[in-house]
Amino acid sequence: MSTATDADRKAPEQPAGDGIEHEDTLVQLANGLSCEVPADSPLARLLRSQRTWAGPDARQRQRLLRNARSVAIVGASPNPARSSYFVGTYLLQSSDYRVYFVNPNAETILGQPAYASLADLPEVPDIVDVFRRGSDIPAVIDEVVAIGAPTIWVQLGIWNQDAAYYGEERGLTVVMDRCIKIEHARFHGGLHLLGFDTGVISARTTVR
Repeated sequence: MSTATDADRKAPEQPAGDGIEHEDTLVQLANGLSCEVPADSPLARLLRSQRTWAGPDARQRQRLLRNARSVAIVGASPNPARSSYFVGTYLLQSSDYRVYFVNPNAETILGQPAYASLADLPEVPDIVDVFRRGSDIPAVIDEVVAIGAPTIWVQLGIWNQDAAYYGEERGLTVVMDRCIKIEHARFHGGLHLLGFDTGVISARTTVR
């Protein structure tokens, strides 16, 4: 019986590569760390689909709202059935903000003049509240940066994680997928932490 020598022993064959160099992509993890994985891999697609961006915490959002003096609503609608109309109504009636409506297709909203763009506003707003599709957010960010506004607030139900990172890279404070009406009411005693009405009655005199 013959005995195999070292020369006879062959290393297990490795699967042949496809000869294509795969580009890596940097993905952000939920714990704040990042790693590079092949851009076209299932893991990269999974990580990109997960929400890893958080934005300002509750105390920071409260500070943003308390320090703000003016809010511009981009994508404001004159239609009472739209959420932007409801939010605009609340801000006009229940806050001290100077509220501006941005809609190139409207002349007035809630009795206030509607502006064609952020650049047409009479002042630079402290917060730009956005009611636009997620895919539109990067373009809105560019407009916000162009006028020098410090904060973009993207309304509840609207999410574009890449845009959130992009906004921060441009120097903006970014709030996303949160309702400015709910947050303002919660921080001013009108809502429970989870969004329920507390029944608190404001001492503010209603202007009639």
